[in-house]
Amino acid sequence: MNPYVLSILLISLGLGTTLTFMSSHWLLAWMGLEINTLAIIPLMAQKHHPRAVEATTKYFLIQATAAAMILFAASTNAWICGQWDINQMSHPLTSTMTMTALALKIGLAPLHLWLPEVLQGITLTTGLILSTWQKLAPLALIIQTANNTHPFLLTTLALCSTLVGGWGGLNQTQLRKILAYSSIAHLGWMILVSQMAPQMTLIALITYIVMTTAAFMMLNNINSTKIITLASAWTKAPALTALTCLVLLSLGGLPPLTGFMPKWLIIQELANQGLTATATIIALTALLSLYFYLRLTHALTLTLSPQITNATTPWRTPNKQPTLALSLFTIMATCLLPITPTIFTMMT
Repeated sequence: MNPYVLSILLISLGLGTTLTFMSSHWLLAWMGLEINTLAIIPLMAQKHHPRAVEATTKYFLIQATAAAMILFAASTNAWICGQWDINQMSHPLTSTMTMTALALKIGLAPLHLWLPEVLQGITLTTGLILSTWQKLAPLALIIQTANNTHPFLLTTLALCSTLVGGWGGLNQTQLRKILAYSSIAHLGWMILVSQMAPQMTLIALITYIVMTTAAFMMLNNINSTKIITLASAWTKAPALTALTCLVLLSLGGLPPLTGFMPKWLIIQELANQGLTATATIIALTALLSLYFYLRLTHALTLTLSPQITNATTPWRTPNKQPTLALSLFTIMATCLLPITPTIFTMMT
């Protein structure tokens, strides 16, 4: 892609998200979401492969539907209450429509079916943007409107997302689909406490972005998109393969890695609020997600799948990808748990 065009698209991505962050008016927030969508579509379709074009078309239709629902809900709220302010979604009908549209936009279950298919059809780099940066603006709106939404709706979306994110990734062989279901499960944890403790949602979001960025960078570095190719990654980068195991276990929330921190804090907050049953259910659903992370780790640590014969290191061109960002995100994705009190104090 032309560097000037790429620069314009990346600037537009930043502009759309920033506009949504800064807006208190629904029309400006909607404009920011639309700029975001229109900026990432050329990045998704740049390979001109039929699978990429299909994924881009699906993404555009879903995002357009969600944006239309948001605009309709905001217009209905203005008609009923005379308010365009984001924090003034006082009518139950408009708040429910808005939350449903935002759930569709980021891929919360049961409105998640587009996310694994779209992520499977695009490159790892674009998938990284879709899994991290594109979640920021809708989640900011969810946090702002959560107080005006019925708790039952948020709890239902959260528990459905954690269940679907766990069950959906069990029998997958494509790494991008596994990361898509991982995204759905993590979003469920974030949504669950968005009403009672927004700072917990922010901690979980930042932690998720760090771990997912490290995972995508590692897969891109070893050029692996399937479990069977992941199993032979040790011949290309032994040290990186060992670190990949740690990052995947961190995504699963296994102590003493970074991913344990947000889940620990969220379960503690749910227990403090007297929601013991909800905390128990979501902790059990985390075991489903942990299983398929352990499955990936199992494939990595066995080094070779049974279908591949033992051989010397395959021929390859030297890897010239920059490793500074990969090293930084890997350290953050595995070693932040000891400074949990400091992070929690800064966020609160």
